[in-house]
Amino acid sequence: MTDYASRLGDLGEFIRDQRRTARLSLRKLSELAGISNPYLSQIERGLRKPSAEILQAIARALRISSETLYVRAGILDERDDVQDLVEHIQRDITINERQKQALVEIYRSFQRERAEEDDTSRTG
Repeated sequence: MTDYASRLGDLGEFIRDQRRTARLSLRKLSELAGISNPYLSQIERGLRKPSAEILQAIARALRISSETLYVRAGILDERDDVQDLVEHIQRDITINERQKQALVEIYRSFQRERAEEDDTSRTG
């Protein structure tokens, strides 16, 4: 049960962070997503588990991938797209090896930065 509650809390926190990044009020996001303000508030506080349809509406309103929210909600398993992206870069014939290496290094540095931010927000 604690894992379930933790997942709901993480999902709600992620949605709240995305809303704030998009500079949307709770009321505005609820309007854009077509859900009630109190229900969205409960989702953000980790008190409700939204359906896939509600997550899709929220994702659309936030202009983010529905899959991102589905993974955070436990509806979908996380895919290992990192290796797929690196493989695509390595197979790209339109750029040279130095450019490929630079792209992969930049991508991985962004991932490390994000992971450090996540670790800091969890411990801070």
